[in-house]
Amino acid sequence: MENKHAINMLEGSIYKNLCIIAIPIALSNILQQLFNASDTAVVGHFASSQAMAAVGSNAPVINMIVTFFTGLSIGANVIIARCIGAKEEDQANEVLHTSFVLAIISGFLMLIIGQIIAKPVLHILNTPTDVIDMATLYLRIYFCGMPFLMIYDFGSAVLRSIGDTKRPLFFLIIAGIVNVCLNLVFVLGFHRNADGVALATTLANGLSSFLIFHTLIHEQGMLHLDIHKLGIQKEHLRAILWIGLPAGLQGLIFSISNVVIQAAVNHFGSACVAGNAAALNFEYICYFIVYGFTQATMTFISQNYAAKNYARCRKTTRTSWLCAFGFTALISITFFLLMNCQIKCNTMYVSLFRS
Repeated sequence: MENKHAINMLEGSIYKNLCIIAIPIALSNILQQLFNASDTAVVGHFASSQAMAAVGSNAPVINMIVTFFTGLSIGANVIIARCIGAKEEDQANEVLHTSFVLAIISGFLMLIIGQIIAKPVLHILNTPTDVIDMATLYLRIYFCGMPFLMIYDFGSAVLRSIGDTKRPLFFLIIAGIVNVCLNLVFVLGFHRNADGVALATTLANGLSSFLIFHTLIHEQGMLHLDIHKLGIQKEHLRAILWIGLPAGLQGLIFSISNVVIQAAVNHFGSACVAGNAAALNFEYICYFIVYGFTQATMTFISQNYAAKNYARCRKTTRTSWLCAFGFTALISITFFLLMNCQIKCNTMYVSLFRS
């Protein structure tokens, strides 16, 4: 297979190639999370604190959904990477088409289920009564974009199987810019609140999914997506779910803890919900750094395991641990220093104002 976007994971520097793959994955996940953060920022600045709380109260729920289905897509990533390592290109193409059908079915199921569970979930989270209707509308509109989100997640997982993490990141950057612009258009131009930014996010997700779909349609070789070949191969579906479901549930456990915390915070009113929503974004960034190296490691090991490079598998694991720890420590220290700097600036401002 000749692909200019592919990375040779069977040879060369493990550290360099891991970072090339992992950092764009981490940035992609951060950008997906920042879709909600940008919604929160725009409505908080240009609409009202109630609208900000309505959007922010959905952050843990959205992160839980995104984390689970991103984990599920890992199944497709790992199986295709194994086929690449074993040089089974026909099998890889069959897994691609099976995973794409799974993405579409999952997306539409979540669209339907989401319309039903949106308000009950927010009630369970003790969402303040003054924002629950607005928060429910935001979540229901967000669920309308689930097919787009699934197509993007599974499509990017397919591209990551050859080490191509730059194109999914580039597509998400474009979608992120469009999301911010549409947020401003709907809030400032059409005077919408949470529903406006939810629609903007859905349209941005639609754009990123279209770009992934267009890329796979025009891809050459084993990653070429042919709509006439779409179908489910039962053995491939079982293999994807066997790996993807545990990975999704593992991420889900982490997200559920944030949902429980959100439910407790919601007792203190919309102002506290808005503050907690802002703080959660910093936590998610640190988590996604680790998650990026986790996904990169799985792709690396899948290819090398299939190629019987067992020593390289062990070395990849050790290198990934060190990289994840180092990058997370760097991000955490940066946040700590920026926080102290902001506190000092606020203190100086208050002192000057009083004098």
